[in-house]
Amino acid sequence: MPVSLDMRSLSRPQTILIVDDDASVRLTLSRMLRLAGYDVLTAINVETGLTEVATGHPDAVLLDLRMPLSDGLAFMRVLRTRERARHTPVAIITGDYFLDEVVISELRELAAPVYFKPIWLQDLIAIVKRMCGPD
Repeated sequence: MPVSLDMRSLSRPQTILIVDDDASVRLTLSRMLRLAGYDVLTAINVETGLTEVATGHPDAVLLDLRMPLSDGLAFMRVLRTRERARHTPVAIITGDYFLDEVVISELRELAAPVYFKPIWLQDLIAIVKRMCGPD
């Protein structure tokens, strides 16, 4: 009897990079994404995040906006200048509900939609699917 294969099961899982200085946020988002079948990379700051983009080639990035030393906006500015990563989908996930209109405008120009914490599982998966496609 012939065996039918689902080609999606043979493809690699999509990889999501989480860049956030808060360890509990990284852990929570990582667990949620892994439960949904994604591979996850994490970075504690902008510098490490940019290195992970260059070496890990994630399919999408979830990025905190407010981090010490360098923030998510700085990450986006650098990312969009890199040839191989220029079109990597990025979503900003922040707890800062009082963003300046200039920052929001620049993030829009850099193709980084903004979402606010807390993020529930179904919302997180919907965000990732919008960035990467269903599977």
